[in-house]
Amino acid sequence: MTRLATLHGSTLVGGPRRPERSGAHGRPRRVAMLSVHTSPLHQPGTGDAGGMNVYIVELAKRLAALGIEVEIFTRATSTALPPSVDLAPGVLVRHVAAGPYEGLAKENLPAQLCAFTHGVTQAWAAHRPGHYDLVHSHYWLSGHVGRLTAERWGVPLVHTMHTMAKVKNANLADGDTPEPASRVLGETQVAHSADRLIANTEQEAEELLHHYGADRGRVAVVHPGVNLDRFRPDPAGIEAGRAAARARLGLPQDALIPLFAGRIQPLKAPDVLLRAVARLLQQRPWLRERIVVPVVGGPSGSGLARPEGLQKLAAGLGISDVVRFRPPVGQDRLADWYRAASVLVMPSHSESFGLVAVEAQACGTPVIAAEVGGLPVAVRDGVSGTLVPGHDPADYARALRAFADDPHLSARMGRSAARHARSFGWDTAATATAQVYAAAVRECRPLVP
Repeated sequence: MTRLATLHGSTLVGGPRRPERSGAHGRPRRVAMLSVHTSPLHQPGTGDAGGMNVYIVELAKRLAALGIEVEIFTRATSTALPPSVDLAPGVLVRHVAAGPYEGLAKENLPAQLCAFTHGVTQAWAAHRPGHYDLVHSHYWLSGHVGRLTAERWGVPLVHTMHTMAKVKNANLADGDTPEPASRVLGETQVAHSADRLIANTEQEAEELLHHYGADRGRVAVVHPGVNLDRFRPDPAGIEAGRAAARARLGLPQDALIPLFAGRIQPLKAPDVLLRAVARLLQQRPWLRERIVVPVVGGPSGSGLARPEGLQKLAAGLGISDVVRFRPPVGQDRLADWYRAASVLVMPSHSESFGLVAVEAQACGTPVIAAEVGGLPVAVRDGVSGTLVPGHDPADYARALRAFADDPHLSARMGRSAARHARSFGWDTAATATAQVYAAAVRECRPLVP
């Protein structure tokens, strides 16, 4: 297999070329995008839906705007779902029957990959040869389907890991369940067989090289984006927008509001925020009258084993009166939560990038985040937010105390956060991804010598 350059200028290694496909600058005309375990139609923050769902939806829309049609294959999870749904102009979601429609845990999905692959190849068989020019798989389960379909169709495979088992296992929260050896093996196979690997950050690229033996010449770094039309400061200004958002959400105007938004599971460490708030209230007991801690999201992953665990922790810490648990919300409502917050707190044990952090900053809200994974790229320490080494609640309490003691810090840092986030538009990400596609189409190994 031909080794490809990284996006930012490494030398390409020569090799046999596949005949160039039609499309501007060698770009593919139509891409089959694979998302086995979670649908782009699902609400982020519920079940296994999260940043990857947002990533796929936004990327597909922007690729379509560039003239690249996208068909997204995902597992059907209800008998009520139609075989296909038009998500946007040039973006089609195909529902593939593979296993029981409901109640199938992600851990049991590997047994359904053959059925999913069969459904994808059936869709291909209904078209003339050459209907799809490239396969882009997301997450390791999709990568295995991608390996088979790309070989069957004679097209290149581009893969995005999103998360990696070895990285997650090296950063487990206390009591969390490690990823199985079968996933590690599966990710290694995908890393070695893909024509191109897209990493969210330089650090993730290095992790692919170090943990999975990926070829540096086939790894491209493309930062994810943020929908800057939806996630933006209020036109009236950050402080006026915060007041308006708080009024809409029924939040007190003068409160310190540290927000957690995301899936509730040990990996995301919402417990660290609650412990930090409890510590802060011990140090500043008068803050109890003017602090509200919204937790917006639903149980996911290993958090499903104890769906009430976070509520019980809040009660045990004596802070149930200041914590407000809210279910996952749509993107427009989520933007309001970001604008209403004094600061977003993201103490994750592992993040390949951290889209939530960029979304909040794009709305003019600073971020306190763990210094892990892609968060040092998403958050500019000391400018758009604060990066915290480790997960000691005392360190997060110290970071929160700065916002409690300086009522203007949130707006001041929020303005810098909005400027920082503007460099993460999805149009830029889609253009870079299209360049990766074009390189893969030009340079991947042909099927026959």
